[in-house]
Amino acid sequence: MVNPKAEFKNPFRPGAGHMPPYLAGREAEEAEFRRLLAQDTILENLILTGLRGLGKTVLLEKFKPIAIQEGWIWVGTDLSETSSVSEANLATRIITDLSLVTSSLTLTVGEQKEAGFTGGASPILQPINYQYLMRLYEETPGLTTDKLKAVLEFAWTIVQQLGKRGMIFAYDEAQNLADHAQRDQYPLSVLLDTFQSIQRKNISFMLALVGLPTLFPKLVEARTYSERMFRVVSLSQLEMKDRKDAIKKPVEDAKCPVKFTEPSVDLVATTSGGYPYFIQFICREIYDVWIQRLAVGADPSIPIDEIMRKLDTDFFAGRWGRATDRQRDLLFVIANLENADGEFTVQEIVEASHVLSMKGFGSSHVNQMLSTLNSSGVIYKNRHGKYSFAVPMMASFIRRQNETPSPPANDFS
Repeated sequence: MVNPKAEFKNPFRPGAGHMPPYLAGREAEEAEFRRLLAQDTILENLILTGLRGLGKTVLLEKFKPIAIQEGWIWVGTDLSETSSVSEANLATRIITDLSLVTSSLTLTVGEQKEAGFTGGASPILQPINYQYLMRLYEETPGLTTDKLKAVLEFAWTIVQQLGKRGMIFAYDEAQNLADHAQRDQYPLSVLLDTFQSIQRKNISFMLALVGLPTLFPKLVEARTYSERMFRVVSLSQLEMKDRKDAIKKPVEDAKCPVKFTEPSVDLVATTSGGYPYFIQFICREIYDVWIQRLAVGADPSIPIDEIMRKLDTDFFAGRWGRATDRQRDLLFVIANLENADGEFTVQEIVEASHVLSMKGFGSSHVNQMLSTLNSSGVIYKNRHGKYSFAVPMMASFIRRQNETPSPPANDFS
């Protein structure tokens, strides 16, 4: 018997930031990005935000070729915590990214007399590399913002010579940016001040920041004008039609041995909650299980409970394991709120804790614990003082801890 797995590889890819075989939905977000690219003067920069698992990094990667096709230069990377340690580190990050574009170009900085009877001279060319840009940065007087602006204004003259419309500085994991008043370091404010200043000079350098929902409130807290400086595009779960396309289209190839029935598509679409990462994870597991069962002539059913337990282990368990017993009690209360998958308040948590059969929580205790859970990345607080789970479907995971698994459903043809 020919092994079908060798003929057609599993197309589903649930890795962090990996492009799926079919990118479903997100047409509205792409249209909004194209609108921002059409700006003659940069009045709005992009913030792409949402919970983990919604495909922010993937969508950013899709935006890159669109921007390049429209005549923009694209630079950027992930923003680690190291980039936000100090103003100097942030400047180094931006200049490093900029140098990748400029390093292939040169400036004429003088002439060198050639040996021989003719007495001719040849130009001395200086590559516009990282060392050159850093020297310009260091030799410019003033604060970090003044130095960084001088480098970017110089780079704009290069971009114009290349005939490009502008440059996009795209940074993922931008929620790591922060000011550190206790150390007198303000890298986040430097970034905002610098780009606001150069954009007012009609320099077409645009920021594209990607991060968790905590990102925009941090920007506004650092500089109130951030509300007018950015267009926030918030990703949400996929609509049902897009969920089904993400499930079915990768296996439409004639060589693919797996064919989902409509009941199986409905099961995955519902179980995933519309989160692209979970769709990829569940479909990958189903594909591998079905291939193995097909090879031995076993029943090609969907072991959905087993798959969800593996998802629990791979995605949720690490965060859950770091919570104390009392924090788990609080999270259990939150998970049983009617609006657990949306926004909730301290008062709602306090009231629910007294209804459930456990020791109740007071407001001050809930505030303190939510602050700790916010720091650990389980809960986040929005600008309006309400809270949400920072991890998609975390409430369902918490509720599953006391559930009994049900038998698998036979949902393949």
